[in-house]
Amino acid sequence: MTIDTVQYTLQDRLAIIRIDDGKRNALSPSVLHEIYDALDRAEADRATVIITGREDVFSAGFDLNVMKRGGTNALRMLRAGYALTARVLAYPYPVIAACNGHSLAMGVFLMLSADYVIGSRGDYKIAANEVAIGLTMPRVAAVMLRHRLNPSAYQRAVTVSQYFSVDAALVSGFFDELVNVTDLQSRAEELADSFQALDERAHTVSKRRIRAALIRKIRWSIPLDLLDAILLGMRRN
Repeated sequence: MTIDTVQYTLQDRLAIIRIDDGKRNALSPSVLHEIYDALDRAEADRATVIITGREDVFSAGFDLNVMKRGGTNALRMLRAGYALTARVLAYPYPVIAACNGHSLAMGVFLMLSADYVIGSRGDYKIAANEVAIGLTMPRVAAVMLRHRLNPSAYQRAVTVSQYFSVDAALVSGFFDELVNVTDLQSRAEELADSFQALDERAHTVSKRRIRAALIRKIRWSIPLDLLDAILLGMRRN
Protein backbone atom coordinates (compact mmCIF):
# COMPACT_ATOMS: atom_id res chain seq x y z
CA MET A 1 0.00 0.00 0.00
CA THR A 2 1.33 3.42 -0.96
CA ILE A 3 -0.31 6.61 0.26
CA ASP A 4 0.72 10.10 -0.74
CA THR A 5 2.25 11.09 2.59
CA VAL A 6 2.43 7.87 4.61
CA GLN A 7 3.97 4.89 2.85
CA TYR A 8 3.41 1.34 4.06
CA THR A 9 5.68 -1.49 3.00
CA LEU A 10 5.65 -5.06 4.27
CA GLN A 11 8.24 -7.80 3.99
CA ASP A 12 8.56 -10.90 6.16
CA ARG A 13 6.12 -9.49 8.75
CA LEU A 14 8.12 -6.29 9.07
CA ALA A 15 6.01 -3.22 8.32
CA ILE A 16 7.72 0.10 7.64
CA ILE A 17 5.50 3.15 8.11
CA ARG A 18 7.28 6.12 6.57
CA ILE A 19 5.98 9.67 6.94
CA ASP A 20 7.17 11.97 4.16
CA ASP A 21 5.32 15.13 3.17
CA GLY A 22 8.42 16.57 1.51
CA LYS A 23 8.70 19.23 4.22
CA ARG A 24 8.42 19.01 8.01
CA ASN A 25 6.14 15.99 8.33
CA ALA A 26 3.38 17.99 9.98
CA LEU A 27 0.76 15.74 11.55
CA SER A 28 -2.34 17.09 9.86
CA PRO A 29 -5.75 15.38 10.14
CA SER A 30 -5.18 13.56 6.86
CA VAL A 31 -1.68 12.40 7.82
CA LEU A 32 -2.91 11.13 11.18
CA HIS A 33 -5.69 9.25 9.41
CA GLU A 34 -3.11 7.64 7.14
CA ILE A 35 -0.96 6.60 10.12
CA TYR A 36 -3.97 4.96 11.78
CA ASP A 37 -4.76 3.13 8.54
CA ALA A 38 -1.15 1.95 8.29
CA LEU A 39 -1.16 0.67 11.88
CA ASP A 40 -4.42 -1.17 11.25
CA ARG A 41 -2.90 -2.74 8.16
CA ALA A 42 0.23 -3.72 10.10
CA GLU A 43 -1.80 -5.30 12.89
CA ALA A 44 -3.81 -7.30 10.37
CA ASP A 45 -0.48 -8.43 8.91
CA ARG A 46 0.75 -9.38 12.43
CA ALA A 47 3.79 -7.25 11.76
CA THR A 48 6.56 -5.71 13.78
CA VAL A 49 6.54 -1.99 12.93
CA ILE A 50 9.20 0.60 12.19
CA ILE A 51 7.85 4.18 12.22
CA THR A 52 10.19 6.62 10.54
CA GLY A 53 10.27 9.98 8.81
CA ARG A 54 12.11 11.68 5.98
CA GLU A 55 15.55 13.19 5.53
CA ASP A 56 16.51 15.27 8.59
CA VAL A 57 13.09 15.17 10.26
CA PHE A 58 10.91 12.66 12.05
CA SER A 59 8.03 15.08 12.60
CA ALA A 60 7.61 18.72 13.61
CA GLY A 61 4.31 17.95 15.32
CA PHE A 62 0.75 19.04 14.67
CA ASP A 63 -0.08 21.07 11.57
CA LEU A 64 0.04 24.65 12.90
CA ASN A 65 -2.05 25.98 10.01
CA VAL A 66 -4.91 23.74 11.13
CA MET A 67 -4.32 24.78 14.75
CA LYS A 68 -4.50 28.49 13.88
CA ARG A 69 -7.80 28.09 12.04
CA GLY A 70 -9.28 26.35 15.06
CA GLY A 71 -12.75 24.87 15.01
CA THR A 72 -13.86 21.27 14.69
CA ASN A 73 -11.06 20.26 12.35
CA ALA A 74 -8.40 21.37 14.85
CA LEU A 75 -10.11 19.53 17.69
CA ARG A 76 -10.36 16.36 15.62
CA MET A 77 -6.67 16.64 14.83
CA LEU A 78 -5.79 17.02 18.50
CA ARG A 79 -7.99 14.11 19.50
CA ALA A 80 -6.50 11.85 16.83
CA GLY A 81 -2.94 12.82 17.74
CA TYR A 82 -3.35 12.38 21.47
CA ALA A 83 -5.14 9.04 21.03
CA LEU A 84 -2.41 7.84 18.66
CA THR A 85 -0.04 7.56 21.62
CA ALA A 86 -2.31 5.00 23.27
CA ARG A 87 -2.76 3.18 19.95
CA VAL A 88 0.99 2.73 19.55
CA LEU A 89 1.60 1.93 23.22
CA ALA A 90 -0.90 -0.93 23.04
CA TYR A 91 0.05 -2.21 19.58
CA PRO A 92 0.37 -5.99 20.02
CA TYR A 93 3.71 -6.43 18.21
CA PRO A 94 7.05 -4.62 18.67
CA VAL A 95 7.25 -1.01 17.52
CA ILE A 96 10.52 0.77 16.74
CA ALA A 97 10.73 4.51 16.12
CA ALA A 98 13.62 5.42 13.82
CA CYS A 99 14.10 9.16 14.27
CA ASN A 100 15.74 10.67 11.18
CA GLY A 101 16.54 14.08 12.67
CA HIS A 102 14.45 16.83 14.26
CA SER A 103 11.42 15.82 16.32
CA LEU A 104 9.13 18.35 17.97
CA ALA A 105 5.94 18.40 20.02
CA MET A 106 3.47 15.74 18.80
CA GLY A 107 6.30 14.19 16.80
CA VAL A 108 8.11 13.58 20.10
CA PHE A 109 5.03 12.07 21.75
CA LEU A 110 4.51 9.70 18.82
CA MET A 111 8.18 8.72 18.93
CA LEU A 112 8.07 8.06 22.67
CA SER A 113 5.11 5.72 22.25
CA ALA A 114 7.33 3.12 20.60
CA ASP A 115 8.92 0.19 22.40
CA TYR A 116 12.40 1.20 21.24
CA VAL A 117 13.62 4.55 19.90
CA ILE A 118 16.69 5.05 17.73
CA GLY A 119 18.05 8.54 17.15
CA SER A 120 20.31 9.84 14.39
CA ARG A 121 23.59 11.59 15.07
CA GLY A 122 23.72 15.13 13.74
CA ASP A 123 22.84 18.74 14.46
CA TYR A 124 19.23 17.92 15.30
CA LYS A 125 16.92 19.14 18.04
CA ILE A 126 14.38 17.22 20.10
CA ALA A 127 11.83 19.27 22.03
CA ALA A 128 8.35 19.45 23.47
CA ASN A 129 8.16 23.15 22.68
CA GLU A 130 4.56 23.89 23.67
CA VAL A 131 5.40 26.37 26.43
CA ALA A 132 7.79 28.20 24.10
CA ILE A 133 4.97 28.87 21.64
CA GLY A 134 2.45 29.91 24.29
CA LEU A 135 0.64 26.65 24.95
CA THR A 136 0.11 24.98 28.30
CA MET A 137 1.63 21.50 28.16
CA PRO A 138 -1.22 19.08 27.44
CA ARG A 139 -1.79 16.37 30.00
CA VAL A 140 -1.29 13.64 27.41
CA ALA A 141 2.03 15.18 26.37
CA ALA A 142 3.18 15.43 29.99
CA VAL A 143 2.45 11.79 30.75
CA MET A 144 4.26 10.68 27.60
CA LEU A 145 7.34 12.67 28.61
CA ARG A 146 7.19 11.30 32.14
CA HIS A 147 6.90 7.79 30.69
CA ARG A 148 10.37 8.01 29.14
CA LEU A 149 12.47 10.86 30.54
CA ASN A 150 14.55 11.01 33.68
CA PRO A 151 13.11 13.40 36.32
CA SER A 152 15.45 16.33 35.67
CA ALA A 153 15.00 16.20 31.89
CA TYR A 154 11.24 15.86 32.33
CA GLN A 155 11.12 19.08 34.35
CA ARG A 156 13.21 20.97 31.81
CA ALA A 157 11.29 19.59 28.84
CA VAL A 158 7.94 20.65 30.27
CA THR A 159 8.62 23.89 32.11
CA VAL A 160 11.29 25.63 30.00
CA SER A 161 10.79 23.90 26.62
CA GLN A 162 14.43 22.82 26.45
CA TYR A 163 15.69 21.94 23.01
CA PHE A 164 17.81 18.82 23.47
CA SER A 165 20.75 17.95 21.26
CA VAL A 166 20.75 14.32 20.18
CA ASP A 167 23.44 13.46 22.74
CA ALA A 168 21.47 15.14 25.51
CA ALA A 169 18.31 13.43 24.26
CA LEU A 170 20.02 10.05 24.59
CA VAL A 171 21.09 10.73 28.18
CA SER A 172 17.66 12.13 29.04
CA GLY A 173 15.70 9.13 27.81
CA PHE A 174 14.24 10.27 24.49
CA PHE A 175 16.41 7.71 22.68
CA ASP A 176 17.53 4.20 23.51
CA GLU A 177 20.52 4.54 21.22
CA LEU A 178 22.11 6.80 18.61
CA VAL A 179 23.44 5.73 15.23
CA ASN A 180 24.82 7.46 12.17
CA VAL A 181 22.11 8.63 9.80
CA THR A 182 23.32 6.22 7.13
CA ASP A 183 22.91 3.30 9.55
CA LEU A 184 19.45 4.22 10.87
CA GLN A 185 17.35 2.01 8.63
CA SER A 186 19.63 -1.01 8.78
CA ARG A 187 19.86 -0.80 12.59
CA ALA A 188 16.09 -0.53 12.90
CA GLU A 189 15.65 -3.58 10.69
CA GLU A 190 18.29 -5.48 12.66
CA LEU A 191 16.43 -4.77 15.90
CA ALA A 192 13.10 -5.66 14.32
CA ASP A 193 14.51 -9.01 13.27
CA SER A 194 15.68 -9.73 16.82
CA PHE A 195 12.35 -8.61 18.33
CA GLN A 196 10.45 -10.96 16.05
CA ALA A 197 12.04 -13.83 17.97
CA LEU A 198 10.15 -12.79 21.11
CA ASP A 199 7.16 -14.80 22.24
CA GLU A 200 4.23 -12.85 20.77
CA ARG A 201 1.76 -13.44 23.57
CA ALA A 202 4.28 -12.68 26.30
CA HIS A 203 5.29 -9.45 24.54
CA THR A 204 1.72 -8.24 24.10
CA VAL A 205 0.49 -9.12 27.58
CA SER A 206 3.60 -7.73 29.28
CA LYS A 207 3.62 -4.37 27.49
CA ARG A 208 -0.09 -3.84 28.02
CA ARG A 209 0.19 -4.84 31.69
CA ILE A 210 2.94 -2.37 32.54
CA ARG A 211 1.30 0.39 30.45
CA ALA A 212 -2.30 -0.10 31.57
CA ALA A 213 -2.29 2.85 33.99
CA LEU A 214 -0.53 5.06 31.43
CA ILE A 215 -3.05 4.24 28.72
CA ARG A 216 -5.95 4.89 31.11
CA LYS A 217 -4.37 8.23 32.01
CA ILE A 218 -4.08 9.17 28.34
CA ARG A 219 -7.70 8.31 27.61
CA TRP A 220 -8.89 10.17 30.71
CA SER A 221 -6.79 13.22 29.78
CA ILE A 222 -7.89 13.61 26.16
CA PRO A 223 -11.28 15.28 26.82
CA LEU A 224 -9.67 17.59 29.39
CA ASP A 225 -6.96 18.61 26.91
CA LEU A 226 -9.60 19.24 24.25
CA LEU A 227 -11.57 21.39 26.68
CA ASP A 228 -8.40 23.39 27.38
CA ALA A 229 -7.96 23.90 23.64
CA ILE A 230 -11.55 25.13 23.31
CA LEU A 231 -11.16 27.56 26.20
CA LEU A 232 -7.86 28.84 24.82
CA GLY A 233 -9.54 29.49 21.49
CA MET A 234 -12.32 31.41 23.20
CA ARG A 235 -9.86 33.59 25.09
CA ARG A 236 -7.95 34.39 21.91
CA ASN A 237 -11.16 35.36 20.14
